[in-house]
Amino acid sequence: MVKDIHLRLLFIPLLGLLIPSVAGIITYDKYSTLQLILSHCFFVLTSFVIWGGCNWIHMKLRPLFRKAKIPFLKILSISVVSALYGAASGGALTMIWFRVSKEIFVWHKFFAFIAFTIMAVLIFTLIYEILFLSKERELDTKIVEELDRERMQAELDVLHNELDPHFIFNSLNTLNHLILTDQQTAHLFNSKLAEVYKYVLLNKNKELVSLFKELEFIEGYIFLLQVRYENKLSFEYDAKEPMARRVMMPPCALQTVVENAIKHNEFTAENPLKIKLTLNGEYLKVCNNKRPKPYLVESTNIGLRNLSSRYKLLCNRNIIIENKESSFLVKLPLISNL
Repeated sequence: MVKDIHLRLLFIPLLGLLIPSVAGIITYDKYSTLQLILSHCFFVLTSFVIWGGCNWIHMKLRPLFRKAKIPFLKILSISVVSALYGAASGGALTMIWFRVSKEIFVWHKFFAFIAFTIMAVLIFTLIYEILFLSKERELDTKIVEELDRERMQAELDVLHNELDPHFIFNSLNTLNHLILTDQQTAHLFNSKLAEVYKYVLLNKNKELVSLFKELEFIEGYIFLLQVRYENKLSFEYDAKEPMARRVMMPPCALQTVVENAIKHNEFTAENPLKIKLTLNGEYLKVCNNKRPKPYLVESTNIGLRNLSSRYKLLCNRNIIIENKESSFLVKLPLISNL
């Protein structure tokens, strides 16, 4: 529904005053001031009847053409019917005016009034059509935006569901071994494993978390890996705490990058896998040395591709991957929390 209250308040009285004057069907020197006021009230009422009737016609006819492939046909039909109604109702009320007033009936004044009435009806029919089209476009835009949000949320839900940790089986095997051989380390390992999974459970459905929390999580995660791989894995990061608290990133993003490095590289005590995190104002850089495994790694191809899709959906930015001969670098965009 078009909110036309301001159009009604302005143009119904204006047309009621203007059209009879322009058509010449009021001879002003024949009437007293009170009679002129009553005369114009009559034509304001005439304007109201024509306006209201045309508006009703517009409301009833427009839905019939909603699926029309030719918009011109819709506008033409509404305009013709409205013009006919305006001519008929305006003509009838004008005949009444000539009967009750001091005016002498003259055909050319009668037809002039009808012509100006039809002109006004056509102009305001087009104005209403523009208002309706604008309203429909605004509504369609809102619907499309809502569908886009729902689609994005659905895609994010799918991506989040793919991010459950893949190392649970190996972690439990490591824990089982530690219980038999090193109970103190087993206790610490179990505590870190619980913290890691608590983080995953609490944040897996969030779009963003602070980098500070993500770094706390990845430290615990790396500890589990270092216990499992012993001295075959090293980890260091250069990130200042104030900056880490001011920026955001998708939860478990670092886990995805670290998993990718472990999955595709061979490492030993003599040639450990070295993972380094460096933070600047725009990216969190995750770099590891390369020593590709000599055999084809079975992969579901949802790791970095998945992470890139999450960034694209959340902030319309992509991760940057630099795959060099001796190193593999992933740049994760940082998102301000301001």
